Amino acid sequence: MRSHYLTKVFAVLEVEMRKLERDPTDLATRALQPALWLLVFGQVFTRTKAIPTGSISYEEFMTPGILAQSVLFMSIFYGLSAIWERDLGILQKYLVSPTPRSALVLGKGLAAGVRGVAQAVLLTALAMAVGVHLSVHPVHIVGVLIAIMLGAAFFSTFSLVIACLVKSRERFMGIGQVLTMPLFFASNAIYPVTMMPKWLQTISHLNPLTYQVDALRALMLDQPAAATSIATDFAVLAAATGGLVVIAARLYARLGT
Repeated sequence: MRSHYLTKVFAVLEVEMRKLERDPTDLATRALQPALWLLVFGQVFTRTKAIPTGSISYEEFMTPGILAQSVLFMSIFYGLSAIWERDLGILQKYLVSPTPRSALVLGKGLAAGVRGVAQAVLLTALAMAVGVHLSVHPVHIVGVLIAIMLGAAFFSTFSLVIACLVKSRERFMGIGQVLTMPLFFASNAIYPVTMMPKWLQTISHLNPLTYQVDALRALMLDQPAAATSIATDFAVLAAATGGLVVIAARLYARLGT
């Protein structure tokens, strides 16, 4: 039974990967903005030394944050594809199939994770090319991949929940644009949590992006996790993603109505 369920999840993943195969340039264009953050913002603030980052340079400090940013910005608009699928009649075919709704949602979340890993390869190569020292320990690399997959799955599923509620491309784009920057700036992606005012620190601890950045920073830079432990980071991301998969599975049929 479990293998049958996983077969359906990977079938949805395969469909999503075929979309990427038809338009591989999408990855390069989506990596452009985080690359600019890394090359321009990172190098300027490294010179100014305005943000205390301890024994590492600011550019090293922000690289995991910019990687998490790229995953966020890519995944938060993933629900738009579900609205397009509804308009093209593809969603209705999914809904009448015997595939469990949770398998549909999870397959799309995994597809977002694969896209996130592809972007991670591009940004990591760029970071190392400009002199950022990153850990290449196999265990750390595996941990980074898992953190990216979990973060992408969470934000893409969150995006799908929004799509199921608003059902309109225009309203979805408006909400997506409103959410991205608060999620990014209310995290530890580009500055330590300790620099934030108390009210923003509280929001940061409720923000899943903070836990993704914390895990990525600890693994990529071989540093102790700043806010929590790595185990806590992964546990929060996994629990939050699992909860959203359940919610999105319940709402998924509403998108077709």
